[in-house]
Amino acid sequence: MSTSRHRRWRRKIGPVSRWLPAFARLSTVFLLIALALFVALRVAAPYLISTGFVRSGIEDVLSKWTGYHAEIKGSPVLEFWPTPRITLNQITIRQPRESGDKLLGSIESLSADFSLIDALRGRTSFHEFHLVRPNLALTRDEKGLIDWSYAGLLARAISGVRYENGAEVLDPDLDAEIGAVTIEDGTLVVTDIKSAKTYHFDSVTADIAWPRLSGAISAVVIARINGEDLKVDFASRQPLLAFAGRNAETRTSLTSNLLTAHFQGIASIASLSALSGNAAVTIPDVPALLTWSGKSIPGIATLKSASLESDIMSSGNGLRFNNLSLSLNEASATGVMDLFTQPGKRPKIGGTLAFDQMNLKPFLDAFALRLAAGEAEDISTGMSGPLRVLDVDVRLSARRAQMGLFELSDVGASMIVTGGEAKFDIGDSQFEGGEMTAHLEATQRDFDGGGKLQLSIRNADFAALAERLQLKGPLPLATGSLDLDLQSPKAIWTTGLADVTGRLHFWTGEGTIPGIDAAALRTQAAEKPFFPLSAAAGAAFAFNQLNLQADFANGSAEMHDARIAGATQTLTLSGVITYQSNGLALSGSLDATDPAKAAELPLLPFFIGGSWPNPVISPVPLFGNTPQAQ
Repeated sequence: MSTSRHRRWRRKIGPVSRWLPAFARLSTVFLLIALALFVALRVAAPYLISTGFVRSGIEDVLSKWTGYHAEIKGSPVLEFWPTPRITLNQITIRQPRESGDKLLGSIESLSADFSLIDALRGRTSFHEFHLVRPNLALTRDEKGLIDWSYAGLLARAISGVRYENGAEVLDPDLDAEIGAVTIEDGTLVVTDIKSAKTYHFDSVTADIAWPRLSGAISAVVIARINGEDLKVDFASRQPLLAFAGRNAETRTSLTSNLLTAHFQGIASIASLSALSGNAAVTIPDVPALLTWSGKSIPGIATLKSASLESDIMSSGNGLRFNNLSLSLNEASATGVMDLFTQPGKRPKIGGTLAFDQMNLKPFLDAFALRLAAGEAEDISTGMSGPLRVLDVDVRLSARRAQMGLFELSDVGASMIVTGGEAKFDIGDSQFEGGEMTAHLEATQRDFDGGGKLQLSIRNADFAALAERLQLKGPLPLATGSLDLDLQSPKAIWTTGLADVTGRLHFWTGEGTIPGIDAAALRTQAAEKPFFPLSAAAGAAFAFNQLNLQADFANGSAEMHDARIAGATQTLTLSGVITYQSNGLALSGSLDATDPAKAAELPLLPFFIGGSWPNPVISPVPLFGNTPQAQ
C-alpha cells in the first residue's frame, strides 16, 4: 500500500516539475522587459517630453480647478527618477482681469507627480501635490459659506452635489481625481463678512487625502493663530456636501494646549438646524483660553478648568444636550441642557444639572459671562459676541456644595440671567444643622450695575460655624437664626466692604458668650476707670435669648439695641463697629433681668472702644454719682 501511495504522488508532482521551469522563465522575461521599458522611459523622457508642455498642463489644471487664472513666473524643474515629477515656483492664482482681477492666493513652490504614459500620449494628469509656503485668502459670506472659487471644477462640484438615499451623489462629468495634497509652511486669511472680522492662520501644515471629488476625505491640519498652535483632524464621507454648507457626516477634532474638542455626527458649517452627534470639549485652563482669545470676563479667575461631553442635536430653534456630563474645576454634574436661539433675541441656556459635590463660586463664575462696565453693545447691531448676549435659566441640585468657607448639603438652586439682570437663588439647603435660603441679584447693565444679597438662616448651629471659621473673640455660641439683606451700587467683582449697605437681624435661644464674666465685669468697673475686656474673661456669659439688629453703610455696622438676656442679668449694646479696621465704639449696659432684683444688680453703663477682639471698657458714671477711682 505504501508503494502505491508514492506512485500517485509521483504522477502529481511530475507534471508540475515539467511546467514550473517554463513559467519561471516566462515570468523572468516579462519582468526584464518591464524593467527595461521602465528604465528606457525614464532615460528617454527628458528628450520626449518638453518642460513647457508639462508646465502648461499644470497651469491648465490649476485654472480648471479654481476657475481663476494661474500665472507661473519661475522656471519649472522636471524630474524623472524615481517618479516623474514637476516643480513650479512663484505661482499666482487670480481672477481674470475682465472679471475683477481678484487674488485668490500665491504659492512659492508647487510640485506634483504626473503620468509619464499620459504625457507621451499628449495629455497631462497630476497627483501627489506638494505646496510650499502657499498664501491663500478666502471669504466667508453672510450665509456662513466659503467663497471657494470663481467658476472652477471645485465650485461646480460643490454646487452640483446631491444627497440621495443617505449618500453623496455627484455627476460623472463633475468628478475628478485628486490624490494626496501636502501643504508646508502656508498662511491662510479668512474674511468673515457676517462678523466683519478677519482671521489669520500662520505656519499652516496639512496632509490631505482625497482620492476623488466624489469620495471620502481625511485631513490633518496644523496652524498657528495668535501665537498658539492648533491641530485639526477632519474626516467626512460627504466632503462636498460639507463644503456646500449642507448637512454632512463628519468627524472633527481640535487639539491645542488651551482646548481639546471632538465632534462626530451630522453637521453643517453654515447652520445648526440639523446638528446631531456626540461632542466633547475640555478646557484645562479657562483664564489662559480667555486671554488668548482676547476676551475679558470679570470674576472668572476662580474657574480654572472646564469640560463637557454630551449627545447633541438640533431641537426647534436651538440645540438639545442629552446625557450631558459637565465638570467645572473638580465639580462634576450630569443632566440635560437646551440652547434656544431666536432672531433679535438673546440666546438662552436652560436645563437641569445634578451635582454630587460642587463649589458654587466657580459655577457662578462660569455663568457670569458678561462684560466689564462700558463694554455692552446693542443686540440689533449683530456685533455682539455670544458672551455678551447670553441668557441663562438653569436648575441645580447638589448633595454637597461649598460657597467659600460655608458648606451646604441637599441644595436646590437656580441661576437666571436675562436682559440686564442676573439672579441666583438657593431655594432649599441644609446648613449647620438648620436650613438656609439665599437670593443673589445683579442688576442694570449686565453685572456691572451693582447687586444685592438676601440670606435667611433658620435654626443653625452658630457655635459650630464659629469654630470651623476659626473666629476669635467673645462671640455668641448658640443655635439661632439670621436674616441678612445687603446691596452694592458697584459691580459685584469690584465691590469692597465700604461699598456694602444693608441690614442684619440675628436672634437665638439659649447659649453662651465665652470671655465675658458678668461678675468680673462689675468688679473691674467698680475698681478701675477703664480696663481691657480680657480682664473680665474668667467665665462665660450664659443667656436665654439674644436679639441683635444692625445696619451696614460706609464700611461700618451700626448696632441697634442688641439685647442679650441671661437668667439673672441682661447685656445691652449699641453703637458702631468699623469692620474694615475692627474698631469699636459701643455703649453698653448690664442690669438685672428681673426688675425686682435691681437693688441687688444695679444698672452698670459702660463704653467699649479700641479694636476687636480685646477692646477697652470704660464704666460710665450714672448722673449724680461721683466717678470711682482706684
